[in-house]
Amino acid sequence: MSEVLEAPGLLDRALRRVTSLWRDMADRVVGAEEQGAEAQMRACLAGRGGEVSARNRAAKLAQSYLTLDQAGRRDFLRALAGFDSDDAALSAAMAALAKAESPAARAAAKSKLRRVLETPRVKLLTQFTTIPDGVKFLVDLRAELLRVMDDDPLLQALETDLKGLLASWFDVGFLELRRIDWNSPAALLEKLVDYEAVHRIRTWRDLKNRLDSDRRCYAFFHPRMPAEPLIFVEVALVKGLAESVQRLLDPKAPVLAVTAADTAIFYSINNCQRGLDGISFGNFLIKRVVALLGNELPNVKQFATLSPIPGFSRWLQGRLAAEDAAPPLTEDEAKALREVAPPLAALPAPAEGGAATAPALIETPAQTLARILARRSWLREEAVAKALEPVLLRLCAQYLLNEASPRHPKRARDPVAHFHLSNGARVERLNWRGDTSDKGLKESAGLMVNYLYDPAKIEEYHEAYVGEGKRAAASAIRRLAKG
Repeated sequence: MSEVLEAPGLLDRALRRVTSLWRDMADRVVGAEEQGAEAQMRACLAGRGGEVSARNRAAKLAQSYLTLDQAGRRDFLRALAGFDSDDAALSAAMAALAKAESPAARAAAKSKLRRVLETPRVKLLTQFTTIPDGVKFLVDLRAELLRVMDDDPLLQALETDLKGLLASWFDVGFLELRRIDWNSPAALLEKLVDYEAVHRIRTWRDLKNRLDSDRRCYAFFHPRMPAEPLIFVEVALVKGLAESVQRLLDPKAPVLAVTAADTAIFYSINNCQRGLDGISFGNFLIKRVVALLGNELPNVKQFATLSPIPGFSRWLQGRLAAEDAAPPLTEDEAKALREVAPPLAALPAPAEGGAATAPALIETPAQTLARILARRSWLREEAVAKALEPVLLRLCAQYLLNEASPRHPKRARDPVAHFHLSNGARVERLNWRGDTSDKGLKESAGLMVNYLYDPAKIEEYHEAYVGEGKRAAASAIRRLAKG
């Protein structure tokens, strides 16, 4: 989903985390200071000495990489990607498989082919896991790789190998779900602040409010990265569906007794590691937290989100700018817009003599809507906001339920909608003035949406969406979309 942080300087922070133990390991590699990156890689693959020597060489190679500038790192990655399968050995293995006749011979030939297909660069990548912070180093390495690889086929092949390794190492079965609260280590709380990308945490008071007794925060951790959250979700325990994120996060609001809450609102989900993009944890996280809260708090019967709609304004602006694709407005909607913002008359250039040669061209209702939305103050003008409310709610319902991803016709166009629908939620309610921050107004005209997770329907909705592209929605939302 778009509730994802792309933190800058990941590798720079990794450089600061290199321990004295790591440096000591690297210093034990004799002659390494005279070797270039490719020579160090060959030394790692040669494997001279025992396990201690192998770890020291891996530490030296990792340290060498972290000290490089951006151009040097890209050259390093290309050198690493160059350690590919041996073409001659691959051709021989394929020929042997083609000639194999008996089942035993084919099995042996396939086994040989699989070994030949294992690239030396995978062995190099795996060696980093033996050093302190080695797994985190590889996660950050992929983050850098995703940033610089562009259309380079060599780097793309390296990224495919690295993603495959990380996907197997970060299988959800290996992850630990932990609650983060005000008593968690300060270093972890600081990371929570850094990684929060949906609703920024501005002060320690703000953070304390989000970790109060009527709040919950849960994160997945990996055993090899125990101090680094992979993904976390923030939850508010409330009465009924929350409709405004500003009210939900108001530090002056009274703390609700947990026993009085009947609804758990998931209001922020953040992926913390750019290097784990494409390796999904969010669906497992939400389902685990729903089950955990259901057991811990039997009075909580409803599980929902208060989510942004990050693609709505961009989609709407694109439609309004295209005359042949502008969404039609009803007669009542157009009349209401004309009353609060009379259409502009676009006169053609006068002919010789100064007289106009054609009647005035009056802007369409869609053009009037675009002009109103271009004013930053429109939401503060009550008459204007009142006229826009039914228009934007209807168009947003259509956007969520009808608009498809350009690349995947069965997927919802909005990334957050796709995330929750694929996890088995349904579109429950649209909220006017749900997020009145500058970001909320820019991305979704201030609208937010509740996605409801019904434990009895999660699997049914998931299968219908993933298999047939059917989007579960409350009847009120469906009526709104048809309007």
